[in-house]
Amino acid sequence: MDKNIESIPKLHGYNCFACGTANPIGLNLSFYKKGEYVCSDLTLGNNYEGWENMAHGGIVSTLLDEVMSWAMIYFKRIFFVTRSMTIKYKNPVPLHRLLTVQGTILEGERRRLCKAKGLICDEDKKILVKAEATFAILSDKDLHLVPDKLKRDMNNLFKKF
Repeated sequence: MDKNIESIPKLHGYNCFACGTANPIGLNLSFYKKGEYVCSDLTLGNNYEGWENMAHGGIVSTLLDEVMSWAMIYFKRIFFVTRSMTIKYKNPVPLHRLLTVQGTILEGERRRLCKAKGLICDEDKKILVKAEATFAILSDKDLHLVPDKLKRDMNNLFKKF
């Protein structure tokens, strides 16, 4: 493996559609750090089709939201929710071809907000889709909504980075 690539551990047994290991119809994404980016490589099959031979736009937006979220998890080690996301579909996202999804932090915390950007590229490194998102950092008051087990598991995961 490339020395600049570092595998990122993830939680097991959770049902998240994008990264959860317990979701039988989910994407079960795995992530790695490469420089200032968190990345995931995947190939989408027919279950994720919109127009024939093209990924559904909702799946594409899910991939971008998730990789930017993992950039937040890895680089910031905080609890947050997606506040807004803007997506620019530049080219169709093909099925049955290797894709790389990348996310990185754009700005640090300001008024409990943080910004990130994401990309989806094909195997030739052609940019297919770009996104920017704003994430709202959960306050102590809102953190009670996160189950205690998940908080413990996430805090243990943060220590591994």
